[in-house]
Amino acid sequence: MNQTKTYTYDHHPIYFDFQQTVERFFVEEIPLYPLSGFGNYLILKLKKTDMSTWKLIHVISQATGLTERDIGYAGLKDKNATAIQYISIPKQYEADLTTNLTTERVEILQKSYHKTPIKIGHLKANRFSIVLEKVDAKDAKSFDSVAKMMEKNGIPNYFGYQRFGEDNHSYQQGKEIAHSGKKLKGAKEKLLVSAYQSHLFNSWLHSRIEISKTIVTHSPHIAVKELGYPLALVKALKEQPQFLKLFIGDLLQAYPNGKITPLTDMQTASLSFQEGKLSPTGLLCGANIQRSLSDAYHLEIPFDDTELSSLKGDRRYAWIWPQEVSTTYTSATHKLIVNFTLPKGAYATTFLEEIGKMTLKR
Repeated sequence: MNQTKTYTYDHHPIYFDFQQTVERFFVEEIPLYPLSGFGNYLILKLKKTDMSTWKLIHVISQATGLTERDIGYAGLKDKNATAIQYISIPKQYEADLTTNLTTERVEILQKSYHKTPIKIGHLKANRFSIVLEKVDAKDAKSFDSVAKMMEKNGIPNYFGYQRFGEDNHSYQQGKEIAHSGKKLKGAKEKLLVSAYQSHLFNSWLHSRIEISKTIVTHSPHIAVKELGYPLALVKALKEQPQFLKLFIGDLLQAYPNGKITPLTDMQTASLSFQEGKLSPTGLLCGANIQRSLSDAYHLEIPFDDTELSSLKGDRRYAWIWPQEVSTTYTSATHKLIVNFTLPKGAYATTFLEEIGKMTLKR
């Protein structure tokens, strides 16, 4: 994605100091389903600090004697955070875990049981609480109003900087690996190739936002010159009530989860999109994946890579709606605490970047 980002909203930039640390960044998983309380798997609700999910799984493996692939988890959580997440292990290893899990960086908050293990994606959403510093009173007020507006109207679902490694260029290694034709070796290579998938998705979404911004902010005749589209198409796009414009052939998914279907009725689809009932999806190119059709397909082609077949492909929501948004400001310390919930796979830093209109760094 281009370093210069096109933001969706037209408010003035809002300054805040963000640092992703265990003292200032809190995240809690919201499970996809309620636990039954019985079954062959122990479900652990854990609180971890200064520890990645990969390290957490390794620690549990060491404590129980289980192989790491026998330890279930729903999603990855950053090291530089205080995170509450759910882990599953076969229940016969409960005693070993209780005896041997001694690190102070992991706290067992709750135990339960279920008939099946937790798997990747078994997650409804993530709840965040983030402490921002150096916020003046005027910006705190603006922050709250803009965040509430985004709760209503939604935000682009970019992958956050965490996806792209310390230097923000891990996707380039992923591209080389994907084009090598070799079978992927281990979790690291899979992570690098998935970073390349994510980079292509972000680039596509950036392009679609630029198209939409051009249509929203310019007259049809100027937009025609900027985009090279027929006037009739530009006028039809401008009539859509939502910011991110839909094109015939977009693959739409019921929100916050549901079936994917191609767009056929533009008026019905755009109204449902505005109401938060569905969202267009973007391509995570790979094996066995459905691609867009018609006009939307032509917009997708520049950000597709048919050589990437070593990972399974997927579709990802292009647009999401933050929920349960609230802020608390302390004028004496110039600290703002922002609380919000995002669907699984979405990045809190993307939400903050859209509010601040600035690129956040690790």
